[in-house]
Amino acid sequence: MSLLFNIDPHSGLPVYRQMIDQIKYYIASGTLKPGAQLPSVRELAQRLTVNPTTVVKAYSELEHEGVIEIHHGKGAFVAAQNLNASEAQKDKVVRRLARQLAVEGQQIGADYDMVSRVLHEEWEQFAGARTPETQQQRKIG
Repeated sequence: MSLLFNIDPHSGLPVYRQMIDQIKYYIASGTLKPGAQLPSVRELAQRLTVNPTTVVKAYSELEHEGVIEIHHGKGAFVAAQNLNASEAQKDKVVRRLARQLAVEGQQIGADYDMVSRVLHEEWEQFAGARTPETQQQRKIG
């Protein structure tokens, strides 16, 4: 499995922090399961065209938080206790992403209705999920 990282050098958020947030997202979403091996420092640094020290910093912080385990000579692995993200963890991730969407949407002059519509469309397209209102609409119609 190849993880996709979206690193934005202009976001104002340090690259290592973006990596941490995205790895936590993959764990919370179930894409990365407990015991899954993360890319090596060298591999990830080359793929993202960042300094290997940046990857080491991200992995070290994740290890310190208990999110991953580093087995020297073998690699970095998702910690076993990360069975599922708690509701508080999910809330934190979603709020961070929503804040980023709200800020960037306002910066380009998009109104709330547009952002809400686009989010809804992307949600439906990406996850095939059904929100309560679309389920209700489908039941009625």
